[in-house]
Amino acid sequence: MVKATEKRIYLTRHAQAEHNVAEDYSIPDAPLTALGREQAKRLHEDTKDTIQQTAELLATSGLRRTLSTTIIGYAALRKRLEAEGKPVVVLPQLQECNELPCDTGSSREELEADPEFAGLDFSTLTPDWNSKKGFYAGDVQSLKTRARWNRQWLRSRPEREIVVVAHGDALRYITDGENSLKPWANCEVREYTFAVDEEKDVDGMAWLVLVRKIAREGANEPTSSGL
Repeated sequence: MVKATEKRIYLTRHAQAEHNVAEDYSIPDAPLTALGREQAKRLHEDTKDTIQQTAELLATSGLRRTLSTTIIGYAALRKRLEAEGKPVVVLPQLQECNELPCDTGSSREELEADPEFAGLDFSTLTPDWNSKKGFYAGDVQSLKTRARWNRQWLRSRPEREIVVVAHGDALRYITDGENSLKPWANCEVREYTFAVDEEKDVDGMAWLVLVRKIAREGANEPTSSGL
């Protein structure tokens, strides 16, 4: 088992999506813009010979903009891992925070019917995954609980290097424990590791610490919380 402090977690914010441009948060499960797709292509070019050659797991939120960013931006990694019998992990727990149409995912059936997402395993998307209730609610305590779940999940995985594609607000909760003012650019990749190993983590918070910034393909487009 790899020590937590030896792990490398590559957190990635999705490429530019329609709600980022218009700040129209009524767009259901907002997809990428044309520019967002170009940003994802640049992400692929900038990482295909580095982290995509070494990462051992690829995980993504189940919203359309993160799924598309994963497919385009990490195409080489996906191809290599699937050849090794390791499909992309679609994690509903990585979904964006707010209870708005743009941050609410589509149903499993809708995603499975979309040709762009062919081959992805959506079995993790239970009927309540886009309910924004219970574990998936948008209140602060639920968001902190979900962020801690994500950190603990990453720490519990046997892989040393893991690529994650998620959302600006969700990434703030995961890395800062709250919706801080720290910016995340579209298609920005940051490398993290864990602050301490599990046996020294008295509170079980599994805090992450920044190692370095890997790539950045877009601007600091606002999230639905206006940050």
